Amino acid sequence: MLTYAATAGPTAPEGSGRRAPSTADGKSLLLSESATLAGGPPSLFQSLSQRERDLVLSHGRRRVIYRGQTLFNQGAAHEGIYLIETGRIRVFYIAPSGREITLAYWHPGHFVGGPEVFGGGTHLWSGVATTNSSVVQIPGKALRTLAMQIPNLAIGLIDGLTFKGKCYSALAQMLGTRSITERLAHLLLHLVDAYGVKDADAILIGAAFTHADLAHMVGATRQWITISLKRLQDQGVIACRKSRIVVRRTDVLHQMLGQAEPD
Repeated sequence: MLTYAATAGPTAPEGSGRRAPSTADGKSLLLSESATLAGGPPSLFQSLSQRERDLVLSHGRRRVIYRGQTLFNQGAAHEGIYLIETGRIRVFYIAPSGREITLAYWHPGHFVGGPEVFGGGTHLWSGVATTNSSVVQIPGKALRTLAMQIPNLAIGLIDGLTFKGKCYSALAQMLGTRSITERLAHLLLHLVDAYGVKDADAILIGAAFTHADLAHMVGATRQWITISLKRLQDQGVIACRKSRIVVRRTDVLHQMLGQAEPD
C-alpha cells in the first residue's frame, strides 16, 4: 500500500531555539503494497533520553531550506545525515536519460542522506524540500563517534536504514510487477485514504500534487499522467479542479487493480 504522512507544521524561523525532531510516530509518502510499511519508521530519537538528544544535537548544524531548494545532490560527496525537524523532503533518482523517479517523501523525526551515514562515497539520489523545512545536519565522523557512545542511537540508525531498504525494495517490486495504469489507480486510492475529504457524493484529495509529482511517483511521464487523468475524468471516475483531484468512483479504481471495493 502507499504510506503517507500528515502535513508538517510551519518552519521555525532562523535564530529560534534548537529542539529535537519530533518523536511522534511519523509516516512517509512512498509507493508500496506492503502493509507492514504503513506506519512509517520509528523516529531516530524515539529511544534517546533528553540528555542524549541534546548531545547529538550539539554536534549538528541547523539549516532552514525553502520549498524547491536542494538539500543534497545525486553524485555529491556524503557529509553525514540530515534530521528533519519540520517540513517535507522528497528524495528522488535521476537516470542518465533525465527520467526521474520519486523514492519517498520524508517527514519530521526521520533522517535523510544515507545510506552511507558515516560519510564516504557519493549520494545515490537527491533530496529537495517540497515545503519550507528545517533540518539538523550531523557530520558523518561525529555521527560515528556518537553511535559508539549511545547504543540506542546506533540501533535507531540501523532501524532507519532497514526501513528505507524495505521501502526501496517494495518500490522496485511495484515498478516491476504493476502496469503504469495499475500504479496510478493504486496511488489515487491511497491519496484518498491519506488526504480524502468528503465532498457531496465524492471524495476530494485535500492535498495538491502536480501532474509531474504524480508522474514521478508512479514512474511515468507527465504527459502520460495528463492523458490518463483526462481519460478517467471523461469516464466519470474523477474530476480535476485546478491542482486538486476529486474521486467520484473508487469502485472503478479498485476494479483497475482487480480488487473488490472494501465495505
